[in-house]
Amino acid sequence: QVQLTESGGKSVQTGGSLRLSCAASGDKYETYCVAWFRQTPGNEREGIAAIHAGGSRVIYVDSVKGRFTMIQDSPGNTLHLEMNVLKPEDTAMYYCAAGPIVNCYSGSWSEGRGFEFWGRGTQVTVSS
Repeated sequence: QVQLTESGGKSVQTGGSLRLSCAASGDKYETYCVAWFRQTPGNEREGIAAIHAGGSRVIYVDSVKGRFTMIQDSPGNTLHLEMNVLKPEDTAMYYCAAGPIVNCYSGSWSEGRGFEFWGRGTQVTVSS
């Protein structure tokens, strides 16, 4: 099993940058598909990035591609999400989640199904 703890969320202005962290304890994150999701009140959860580090597979959805980057800290058993050129529409609660490796090779990973382990989230607010 793995326990996940997110951190790094805060309020920033449009165009700014943030680095979120997902610290894993228990199992090593490389043995899972680990993904970042975000959610705003009244809306469905949206998967934005996923990684199977052991298989060198990294996925980004179009809305964050080129702006967000997953950075690995294997010794620290932590995954970071580097977020640049932030926009007001990036405002959300951000969660990291882990599940079976096969999730990273599924076309429906961004729906969040099959991810067994979730953190409690960290809030990102981007003001215009």
